[in-house]
Amino acid sequence: MNKIFLFIYFQISLITQAQLYFPPVNSNTWDTTSPIQLGWCDNRIDSLYQFLDSTESKAFILLKDGKIVLEKYFNGHDISTDWYWASAGKTLTAFMVGIAQQENFLSISDTSSKYLGSGWTNCTSSQEEAITIWHQLTMTSGLDDNVNDPSCTEDTCLNFLSTPGTRWAYHNAPYTLLNQVVENAVGLSLNWYMHQKLKTPTGMNGLFINLGNDNVYFSTARSMARFGLLMLNGGNWGGNNQIMTDTSFFNASINSSQNINPAYGYLWWLNGKTHLMLPSSQFQFNSKLNTNAPDDLYVALGKNGQSLNVVPSQNIVWLRMGESPYNTPVLANYNNEIWSYINKLNCNSSNINSSDLSNIKLHPNPVENFLHVEGNFSEYFNYSIYNQLGKKIDSGILTNKIDLSAIKTGLYIVEISNQKQHKLIKILKN
Repeated sequence: MNKIFLFIYFQISLITQAQLYFPPVNSNTWDTTSPIQLGWCDNRIDSLYQFLDSTESKAFILLKDGKIVLEKYFNGHDISTDWYWASAGKTLTAFMVGIAQQENFLSISDTSSKYLGSGWTNCTSSQEEAITIWHQLTMTSGLDDNVNDPSCTEDTCLNFLSTPGTRWAYHNAPYTLLNQVVENAVGLSLNWYMHQKLKTPTGMNGLFINLGNDNVYFSTARSMARFGLLMLNGGNWGGNNQIMTDTSFFNASINSSQNINPAYGYLWWLNGKTHLMLPSSQFQFNSKLNTNAPDDLYVALGKNGQSLNVVPSQNIVWLRMGESPYNTPVLANYNNEIWSYINKLNCNSSNINSSDLSNIKLHPNPVENFLHVEGNFSEYFNYSIYNQLGKKIDSGILTNKIDLSAIKTGLYIVEISNQKQHKLIKILKN
């Protein structure tokens, strides 16, 4: 039975590979597909570029079947400029954990202390021993993320809160320590290990650089596109180089890793799930990650709108690099707005709906008393405000402003919705 399964799997892989183009490893040459071939209108491409430019973007690339359809640089950026991935780079670390496991340097079921040593947390020895690499990959370590600096990797910052695997929380520090796990398991720096196993066979460039407590990846936009293409093809590059041979790990990384937040895999965000949780909140939202995107989308998301989108059903990869679009940290909402423009690229698609939530903006952010609502919408929308614990503290019918004068200082999530659409926006109340 296993032999039959593997035969079918590789036959399917060969069919997928035959449909995909892979750029040369040691060249900037990259085949293109004209937008006209896809039925895309120039004026709608211009609208997408205008939106990206107005929201502080630096680079945008869209691949179809591996070929470049759209590539645009803004604000002094170009094909050779490096930029940070922020938390989108978490997916690179996840990939390298998978490589280390397939080479028998580690198992994700191993306790993290095996590679970090005892005393890497401020927990008791039994509490610490219960944390595994899998918990680090899935944001379920049980360590308290409500500390002064959730990126702090010192043992004094890593305190017990709950049994590992029983609580999901977007916590940077346990993730960052995965880099050290890989290095200690393999006996090489993460950058050198990536150079051997990922960058050289795919033609990627870039480095992880320590910035304070964070380990941040920098590369060109095309390198991010190469990684997206590798993921689209199941960890195979060019049809004859299966870089990720641990298919169980690969498939698990882009599927729900646990039931608490099914929209999260192994450091990848997943669309099309019944509910999701967001950073800095314990509330479960009954919504997809990106309502404008296909359900099979999986996406690497990072601070200030860094994103790498992979859609297997459409053989599409696209990415955006840049500054914060609204002078505030963003995650899924901005990605969803870009999807609304991509969905309208086809000349036969309908015009922009005046009631489209992507046209609704809230400002200022941070806010003092009144949050002003900008956008043209012809139907009623409701709003709800949630605190960081996911408790609803206010709700009502959306008008041209929301009164926040009675709300305490802090970070909140504003949900705007009707029966058809849904949008989540982080705001900071001063």
